[in-house]
Amino acid sequence: MEEFMTAGFWLAVGQIIMIDILLGGDNAVVIALACRNLPGKLRTRGIIYGTAGAIILRVILIAFALALLAIPYLKIVGAVLLLWIGVKLLQPEDEGDHNISSSDKLWGAVKTVIIADLVMSVDNVLAIAGAAQGAHQTHQLPLVIFGLLVSIPIIVGGSQLVLKLMERFPVVITLGAMLLGWIAGQMAYSDPAIKPYLPESAFLGYAVAAAGALLVLVIGKVMQARQKPAEAG
Repeated sequence: MEEFMTAGFWLAVGQIIMIDILLGGDNAVVIALACRNLPGKLRTRGIIYGTAGAIILRVILIAFALALLAIPYLKIVGAVLLLWIGVKLLQPEDEGDHNISSSDKLWGAVKTVIIADLVMSVDNVLAIAGAAQGAHQTHQLPLVIFGLLVSIPIIVGGSQLVLKLMERFPVVITLGAMLLGWIAGQMAYSDPAIKPYLPESAFLGYAVAAAGALLVLVIGKVMQARQKPAEAG
């Protein structure tokens, strides 16, 4: 129980909530699109059932991811993927990304939500599993479940507010992308394959995490700068 009262636990919870809001905004759009043709009385049930199914599926995937991250070198691979996800987060979105078919049947809409969430959840699962590494091993999955339970209602109920905040304050997206780079650095530093060869230094761990955050920022801004002349041309 003491683990749940530590600063590290609540820092990881905060990271999970921010990751899920930043990377899960699309999921709220998917839910709305999949349920848009349901009759009014079934629409709310479709949203609730679809969201519940998506949460359960994501918890299962993250449980597998937490186990897999104990395998040597997989954290390094995961760190590289997270760096790329962070860089992509800084790039402007293409229009027409949400090609989601809707259904006028309750379970058809629920199935669409769950399948779409499965396809779109790779980044969320990897990032959340990385954030949970900061907690004690026995508390990682409860931490993930708690973070998801808090963040999913925020996404579903306040997605429009979140999107407007991101549009008005682009720095939120930049900070979120750098957070993914920070987690990537932490993951790479704690990989079982290289951990025995590194000194036990909290400062070095923070330095590697900070390097990951800066790497995402620099690469993301360079790619943005290259895209602008191409669009102008």
